[in-house]
Amino acid sequence: MTHLKTGDKAPNFNSKDEHGHPVLLADFKGRKLVLYFYPADDTPTCTVEACNLRDNYEVLKKQGFHLLGVSPDSATKHRNFIKKHSLPFPLLMDEDHAIINAYGVWGPKVLFGREYDGLLRTTFIINEHGIIEKVIDKVESKRHAEQILEV
Repeated sequence: MTHLKTGDKAPNFNSKDEHGHPVLLADFKGRKLVLYFYPADDTPTCTVEACNLRDNYEVLKKQGFHLLGVSPDSATKHRNFIKKHSLPFPLLMDEDHAIINAYGVWGPKVLFGREYDGLLRTTFIINEHGIIEKVIDKVESKRHAEQILEV
């Protein structure tokens, strides 16, 4: 589970999106950012989550939110995922886990009774000043946008 909490300064990050364009936390100064971490492109739960955000993207935008998804997948996987599901927001590559580790979202998980370490589905809502306004660590994929709008 993440060590970050509401009121903490969001850790800086420097990554690239699915097209190789650089993306930094500083790019969002003065804007609200939804930074959502998900385990893998094109898996059932991650697809439901991404499509829920896609379907509610205009509502989130009207509320001033910018969305970034983060997973350890490659640019190619991200591009395919975006194309297949018509996602209107960028996905950041984090193959070296730099952002994942900075946000503390790698840890123990259980799947079918088997314990292993993996990415913990978590969302951070970061305000215009780079401060974490909310941490959603119990993401409900089918209603993720609603959880974000409850801020």
